[in-house]
Amino acid sequence: MSLISLAQGLSHAREHGYALGAFNVLDTHFLRALFAAAEAQRSPFIINIAEVHFKYVSLDAICAAIKAEAALHDIPVVLNLDHGTSFDAVMKAIRLGFTSVMFDGSGLSYEENIRQTAEVVKMCHALGISVEAELGAVGGDEGGSLYGSCDSSKFTDPSKATDFVTRTCIDALAVAIGNAHGKYRGEPKLDFPRLQAIQEQTGLPLVLHGGSGISDADFRKAISLGIHKINFYTGMSQNALVAVEQAMQHRETAYDELAHMLMGIETAIQSTVEEQMQIFGSAGKA
Repeated sequence: MSLISLAQGLSHAREHGYALGAFNVLDTHFLRALFAAAEAQRSPFIINIAEVHFKYVSLDAICAAIKAEAALHDIPVVLNLDHGTSFDAVMKAIRLGFTSVMFDGSGLSYEENIRQTAEVVKMCHALGISVEAELGAVGGDEGGSLYGSCDSSKFTDPSKATDFVTRTCIDALAVAIGNAHGKYRGEPKLDFPRLQAIQEQTGLPLVLHGGSGISDADFRKAISLGIHKINFYTGMSQNALVAVEQAMQHRETAYDELAHMLMGIETAIQSTVEEQMQIFGSAGKA
């Protein structure tokens, strides 16, 4: 089927009480694994392409492959720009047919975040493209260190949430409540009272970044408090690396050894994603 917008996907997720998994793609092996998982679980999902990963992919080629693969399935799929921090990245996403843009102005001042986010919303909404933004700052370094930690001073302020949402007209809000990109140092401690307050203040679908490492119980509680999009990448990439390590430890001299290793990566990613779809409650919702 054709790609759907994030707003369409989130509307269904809110109505049926689940979260859409947003899984990053680096190449067609990731892509095949995601669709295989979605078919097996009959789950809608989001394909993320992060601005920090632009240097690793041919955007034109991977976007063409995503659209071609989506057309072969009856699974609802969103194509999302993940952590777009520049207008150049946003414009590339628009040109290539992304149906959602996550504009990350969390490194800007509050007023500048509002100003730039509102400009992105104006452009994207005119074209039927959804926009997610971030208020506060999610811990860790997107595209940087493997391990991430959070700073409570940068958590999303519920008292500012209504103003931010009203002035930007965004479709979804990424929150900082103790979540972090990459692997967590220690056990994640999510601030659920803060999450509940943000939901009550905004009424918008909320987004949890840094999903790898959060417990199943915490995922389910977060979903019950308004999280309807969950970004998940580190767990996929780490399990793919484990598959590579295992293959290297048991090497066989064969013409197709590399191809077999790549298929092992696909299998590892598919298995990881299927598990998350079940945890997020999206399985059986396609």
